[in-house]
Amino acid sequence: MHCRNCGREVAEKAPACPGCGFPPLLERKFCQGCGAPTDPRQVLCVRCGTALAASTGTRSKVLAGLLGIFLGGLGIHKFYLGYGKAGAIMLAASLLGGLVSHGAISAAVGAVGLVEGIIYLTRSDADFERTYVAGRREWF
Repeated sequence: MHCRNCGREVAEKAPACPGCGFPPLLERKFCQGCGAPTDPRQVLCVRCGTALAASTGTRSKVLAGLLGIFLGGLGIHKFYLGYGKAGAIMLAASLLGGLVSHGAISAAVGAVGLVEGIIYLTRSDADFERTYVAGRREWF
């Protein structure tokens, strides 16, 4: 991974870049995939094809965690993080599966939302950003 502020190579779990001291995904001057210079308005790196638009840091881990804990059975936390397909799967499984299984599938989907909410809240801000916002990891 490369620092978005200075382009220097950074360890995957590093909280700050050793070259500039910024969190590695904070800025939008360089591609995190290959380190090529980018324009802040670019959504795709022209050198390596890495998506650049997702790493803006605009999602709150606290709100995502609370949505997961309290409304996770409906997939609301997935919609908040921009995972529409995963949110729709959770919503459909909870509503339709709950009817078919007399609530057993709804309870299971709610448990998944609860676990994901707890995971979001226990991650560091940088790790949450790297994994769920920039990395677009949809499940756990």
